[in-house]
Amino acid sequence: MTLTLRSPAKINLWLRVLRRRDDGFHDVDTRMCPLDLADEVTLEPSVDGLAKLTCSNPELPVDESNLAMKALRGYEKRSGTTQAWQIHLEKHVPHGAGLGGGSSNAATVLLGLNRLNGGVLSDEDLHEIAAELGSDVPFFLYGRTCDATGRGEVIEPVETFDWELPVVLIKPGFGISTPWAYKNWRDSKELAGVFYGVQTQPWGEMINDLERPVFEKWIWLPTMKNWLLEQEETVAALMSGSGSTMFAVARSEADAAVLAESTRKFCGESTWVQVTRTRK
Repeated sequence: MTLTLRSPAKINLWLRVLRRRDDGFHDVDTRMCPLDLADEVTLEPSVDGLAKLTCSNPELPVDESNLAMKALRGYEKRSGTTQAWQIHLEKHVPHGAGLGGGSSNAATVLLGLNRLNGGVLSDEDLHEIAAELGSDVPFFLYGRTCDATGRGEVIEPVETFDWELPVVLIKPGFGISTPWAYKNWRDSKELAGVFYGVQTQPWGEMINDLERPVFEKWIWLPTMKNWLLEQEETVAALMSGSGSTMFAVARSEADAAVLAESTRKFCGESTWVQVTRTRK
C-alpha cells in the first residue's frame, strides 16, 4: 500500500536556554506549535527491496545522512525488521529555517512505518528512537502544541492551548546552524536598540534566548524583528528556534495577508514569506 502523511512545520512561542549540560547539549524550556504549513511524506513499497529516499528539493541529501533515512534505520533496529520502502519528501518547509522541517520528516516516517507495520512498536519505542535522532523530533510525534524541557526531548502536551494564531513567516536567503547558535549563546550580548524582552500574550510569555547570538552575527534579523513590531497588524514578533525564520503573530487572518504583502515589499523577492496558522 501507499501512505501519504502531512509533516508539519513548527514555531517556538518561547525558547529559554537554561544552561549548558555536561553532555554538550543545553537544557531548554520551550513551547512548540505545529503549523498548517507542512511537507508531504509518501511511503510506498520499494520495487527492488531496498529502502530509498527521494526529495522534491534537489539541494537536500537523499542518502543515509538525511534524518528521514536515519528514522527508517532506527525503526529497523528497534523492530528487528527490514523496511523496504520508497520514501518521497515533497518539501514546502524551507531548510535551515528553525521550523523543524527535517525533524518533522523523521517523526512522520516513524509514524508512517509503524502504521504500515501494524503498530508493532509502542509509543515509548517511537519516542526513544525520535530522541536519538534529534531534540525536536519527539515533539512531532504528538501532532499538537507541547511544552518541551530537557534538551527538548521531554514532551508534555498542552491540554489548555485554545488558540489558532494567524502567523506570517519570513525567511531570508540564508539558514543558520542550530549547533552554532547554542555554542555561541553563553558569551553573546544584546545589541543596542533591539527588543529582546518578554512579549506577554494570553497564550504565554514570548521570548527567544537564541536571538542574542544569532542577531549579533546576522544583523538582517534584528532589523526584521524591529520592523515587524512597528507594524500595526503585528501582535508579537520573534525568531523561531535557532532561526533564520522570523515570525509575526497577526491580529487576524486579514491582517496577516496585509502584513505579508507589506513584508514582501520591504524585503524584496529573495525573501520567503508565507502566511499560515498554528494548530492546537
